[in-house]
Amino acid sequence: MTSFGTGPLLAVDAPALLYRSFFGVPKSVKNNALLGTTNTLLAVSASYSARAVVICFGNESAEYRVKAYPPYHANRPPMPPELEAQFDLATDFFRAFGWMVEHHDSLEADDLVHSFAQIEAEAGGEALILTGDRDLYQSVNARVNVLMMQKGGVPPARVDERGVYDRYGVRPDQVPDFIALRGDPSDSLPGAKGIGEKSARDLLHAHHTLENVIANAPKPAASAAVRAIAGQAEMLRVFRDVATCRRIDLARPADTPLNREGAAKIARANELGRLADRLASST
Repeated sequence: MTSFGTGPLLAVDAPALLYRSFFGVPKSVKNNALLGTTNTLLAVSASYSARAVVICFGNESAEYRVKAYPPYHANRPPMPPELEAQFDLATDFFRAFGWMVEHHDSLEADDLVHSFAQIEAEAGGEALILTGDRDLYQSVNARVNVLMMQKGGVPPARVDERGVYDRYGVRPDQVPDFIALRGDPSDSLPGAKGIGEKSARDLLHAHHTLENVIANAPKPAASAAVRAIAGQAEMLRVFRDVATCRRIDLARPADTPLNREGAAKIARANELGRLADRLASST
């Protein structure tokens, strides 16, 4: 019988954590990305008494996003070979901990994370999204929070609906519209010409949706930058589509209790002796 405990589902944006660990943990440490990510997952899952951990991987650039806007992710540098080697190890490594690992060939990890979180919420559970990507603020609702990774070893910051508003000045459901207007350099999205973060926020406060912003842009009282939005309408709709996480049908993850024995064994096999010792001493 499938088991669903009372703790939250921890949905993990694996590429974000592996990248952060690769550049945050000294390169002299063997398999530094795996080690840093694992330490974070062990700490967070224990801190929040997660009933299950689902670790999500996907395409570097989702097919639907590149098709809609070919420059998407165009400025991102290639993955360092040393990190790529750790990505190749990651699936078997994390599964040995008893955690669930999911891949998608055409969607990105954030689409999977978003989908798992919504599925958990709709089933009456709660979900925590562990990521460093603020685009996932759009996933937040009464049952879904984001755990935003911090610099300097500080524990992730829990972001609820109010937290999204405090940080962005918009509601979670407005995040894709906000990104379309403001732009997102990390994804090579330029946004509306002459519209920055404050202007995008103010426009959504006044008009609530991108469509309403476009409809009201030609008003004579509007600034030149706002009036120009009408002529950029189709491209802004593309940006909003690119910024919107896809929801796909997936099975609700069953509980994934930590397999300390298997974890210790795989850690030792990957030359992470101290981690292996720590895991083994807790069995």
